[in-house]
Amino acid sequence: MIVMADTDPTNKLGKTFVWFAWIIALALLVFLFQDVLDQQYNPNSKPEMRLTSSGQAEVILDQNRQGHYVARGMINDTPVTFLLDTGATQVSIPAHIAEQLGLIAQGSYRVQTANGTITVYKTEIAQLSLGNIFLYNVAAHINPAMKADEILLGMSALKRVDFQQTGKQLILRDPL
Repeated sequence: MIVMADTDPTNKLGKTFVWFAWIIALALLVFLFQDVLDQQYNPNSKPEMRLTSSGQAEVILDQNRQGHYVARGMINDTPVTFLLDTGATQVSIPAHIAEQLGLIAQGSYRVQTANGTITVYKTEIAQLSLGNIFLYNVAAHINPAMKADEILLGMSALKRVDFQQTGKQLILRDPL
C-alpha cells in the first residue's frame, strides 16, 4: 500500500507544529519589541532626578520620538502618565482616569480645545508629583471628551516650576 504525502498524518502534524512555532516566534518578537516601542513613546518612565547645589529639586525629561515630553508621575500617590502641554491652561484629566483617582467634580464650565468647545468639570489635585518635585492643591479639570490614558500637565501646574528646554531635554526645577 502506498501512502500519499498529503494524507500522511505525520506530515500534517509536522506542518501544524511549524505553524505553532511561527506563531510563538511572532508573539515573542511582539513581546520583546513592545518595551522598545514603550520606551520610544515615554523615555521618562523613570525620570532623572537630582538636587542642585542650592538644594532645588530638579527633573530632567527627554523628548520622545514625536518631540513631546511624556513622563510618569503621581497624583495623590497613584501612578499616572503626564503629557506636558504648555498650551493647556489647566491640568486636564480624562474622566476615566479621574474616576480611578477618586477626584470629585465641583461644577462645570466650557473650555476651548483643539477639538472645539467642550464642557469640563472643575477639580483640585491634593498632591501632584513629577520625580522629586511635589505640588499641592493644583487646579485641574476633568475632561469627559478625552479618551487617552495620559493627563495633560498644563500651566496650572507648570507655572509653579521653573522650566528650561535645552536641545531635546526639558529641565524642571522646584523654585526656591
